[in-house]
Amino acid sequence: MSPSPLLKNRASVTHKLGYAVRNPARIAPYVKRTARDTWLRLKHPDHVAYYRAVMASDTSRNPEAAVGSRSHQRWLALGEMQFDYLVEHGLRPGHRMLDIGCGNLRAGWRFIAHLDAGNYYGIDISPDILIAAKQTLTTYELQDKLPHLTITQDLKLEFLPSAHFDVVHAHSVFSHSPIHVIDECLAHVGRILAPGGFFDFTFDRTEGTEHQVLREDFYYRTETLLRLARKHGLQARFMEDWESRPHGQSKIRVTNPA
Repeated sequence: MSPSPLLKNRASVTHKLGYAVRNPARIAPYVKRTARDTWLRLKHPDHVAYYRAVMASDTSRNPEAAVGSRSHQRWLALGEMQFDYLVEHGLRPGHRMLDIGCGNLRAGWRFIAHLDAGNYYGIDISPDILIAAKQTLTTYELQDKLPHLTITQDLKLEFLPSAHFDVVHAHSVFSHSPIHVIDECLAHVGRILAPGGFFDFTFDRTEGTEHQVLREDFYYRTETLLRLARKHGLQARFMEDWESRPHGQSKIRVTNPA
């Protein structure tokens, strides 16, 4: 990623005005989304409840767009990118995988097909997107793989067994999360990681001021998240090899110390 985008503060008035001048056709949709999000924030002060309402609204229009895919081709490409990366990093059929924020199985259906039956566990805060996930499961005829698809209220992961998962994965989750939600996840994910297991998560990276847009998109400095993981006794490193992928987010890998 080039330095220029990493220094942008998308919450600043200057950036918004410049973007509006360059993209006048996007002004009306932005105003409409701002009005909707403002109403939902007033109705749901808690972030999880708020974002669940956002997902319900977005999923009702288009489940693939709700998980950040502009088209079905992009939905397929983003899922394949996530799958290929983890396979290249050693994801094997016998591994047990937790997919945090599994959405409508954009990447999940590939993981389910690759893993042994019963080894995929997907969780999400949105019941609406999990209904769409079950449709994806049916479309790709993966019922015999017996994946677990479960709604969750938080990221304490209390209902999951200790030292169980070889791979934990959260794609485009922390990019929509305030820091206390990320902190909650990092405080508990170490307990469920199997020996030698790892937790990969993507995030919207900035090298400038950390900021958020509409309480939907959050931008963090790499060191902020590395430091947060270390606070909970975890090892964390920035995944340079992910940066070459055609994706706007960056990736960090977390492991338990040996």
